[in-house]
Amino acid sequence: MRIQPIQLTSQNRLVKAYREQSDQVIEKFDYNPWKQETFQQRINDIKEQHYQREQLVAHLREVNERWGAPQSTFNSIEELKREDSVVVVGGQQAGLLTGPLYTIHKIISILDFAKKETKALGVPVLPVFWIAGEDHDYDEINHIYLSHHPRMKKFKVLQKQLQKLSVSEMEMDHEAMNQWVERLFSQLDETAYTKDLKSQIQDKLSQSRTFVDFFARILFGLFQEEGLILLDSHDPGLRKLETPYFDKMIQSQPAIAEGVERALHHTAQQGYPVNLDATHQDGHLFYTHEGERVLLVRNEDGHWEGKQGECRCTTEELRRIAEESPHLLSNNVVTRPLMQEFVLPTLAFIAGPGEVAYWSALKPAFHAVGLHMPPVLPRISISLLDRKSEKWLHRHQIAPSMAINEGVSHYKSHWIAMQSYPPVVELADEVKRAVERAHRPLKDKAHEIRDDIGQLAEKNLFHLFRDVEFLQERMEKALEEQHSHELQIFDELDLTLHPEGGLQERIWNVLPWLNKYGFELPSKLNELEYDWECEHHLIYV
Repeated sequence: MRIQPIQLTSQNRLVKAYREQSDQVIEKFDYNPWKQETFQQRINDIKEQHYQREQLVAHLREVNERWGAPQSTFNSIEELKREDSVVVVGGQQAGLLTGPLYTIHKIISILDFAKKETKALGVPVLPVFWIAGEDHDYDEINHIYLSHHPRMKKFKVLQKQLQKLSVSEMEMDHEAMNQWVERLFSQLDETAYTKDLKSQIQDKLSQSRTFVDFFARILFGLFQEEGLILLDSHDPGLRKLETPYFDKMIQSQPAIAEGVERALHHTAQQGYPVNLDATHQDGHLFYTHEGERVLLVRNEDGHWEGKQGECRCTTEELRRIAEESPHLLSNNVVTRPLMQEFVLPTLAFIAGPGEVAYWSALKPAFHAVGLHMPPVLPRISISLLDRKSEKWLHRHQIAPSMAINEGVSHYKSHWIAMQSYPPVVELADEVKRAVERAHRPLKDKAHEIRDDIGQLAEKNLFHLFRDVEFLQERMEKALEEQHSHELQIFDELDLTLHPEGGLQERIWNVLPWLNKYGFELPSKLNELEYDWECEHHLIYV
């Protein structure tokens, strides 16, 4: 394997300015993550904060054992007992078979940065992946995409989910899931790894009750030796640790909500709109009411209620819920980072582009509860290139950076045009010019005789052009049929490196890559050396 740095031509303006260390954007965060002295300062700041390490370690042991974690994970968990130990953390939804490839890339980022900072700082820096189990958007996790020429095709689990439950609480329909796995493998080419891969997935599925269980077991299958610690943000055991922090958020709601609203408004005025809706009334907490998650707001009289009026309580009643039944509460995108900081001694947070954008509005929220925002690092971004696609790019002299940023459709159009000399389109244009020259005296005379005859001449010329264009289209179609195999190469390159007009990591799932290169592929990717200042990495697999 080798890595080629790639510059992206289209990326979030705020993230681009953040990478460039623009003062206007850097000041929205508490630390500059591209300066090594930042992390020694962060270590010192963490020493000022109290963490429930013993309780956290006990909880992590229990849940990671439940998911069949390897010994390397338990070794990492034990290190958390040390008062000088810290974590590098990132999180994602519990997508099926890990969801889009960027989930794998985020975990590789966490592992890579933890490894580097352990050496640089001389203290245990442990990798933690936070599964967003409280999320309830089932439609975002119930499918994966596979290449299905000429497009990416969605393969969705045929399991209905009528209740608005957290993913941690959604039990899988094993019959529907097994049928889904069979459908996926019917789409894959048979390789030396296919049989074992399918067996491993089916085995992990049979041991899982919920989508979070399945997600966690798959991850531990992919990362055996790296010491990765998994944590479900909606686990009832974790909620017991979070009671005092929920109480702090409830009491600080006005400062949190107003601060985030002001920050979003200011950021938008600077020309960096953030995709986050927030007003001073938002509670930024969910409450489980009659089995469903309800987003809370705080009305004008200071009472808390469901956004659609589903429930209502006073601040004191909500504080009592936090103390007696914390499992009924959960965080949204604004308060989840705060909870993460309360619970974990976080050296750095590894973020996707969207997360970097909305975290830029959260500095007032952290300060409202007496915390500093941890250093926020954009995750490593990756495109994988197989040998066949590499050969095709070389054959057609297409730069990988162009294929990733723009796709290859214009190369395809140029190539087919060049399969006829002169090109069909040039021949057709030449014929139309000749027809127009020959037709002009007739058209001029028609206009002299009478206006309606002149208009008839114009229409006659139009029909002559259409006849030429019809022949041109039929000739081009015949050329495409004649060269269909070569044209399919261009389509496959687009599907691999620029699927649906975007980055590979946002559409592709890891499954076809595991089928081609084996279950050890993520671990091998983790062994590579990454440049954290590089926007994107092309990996020749």
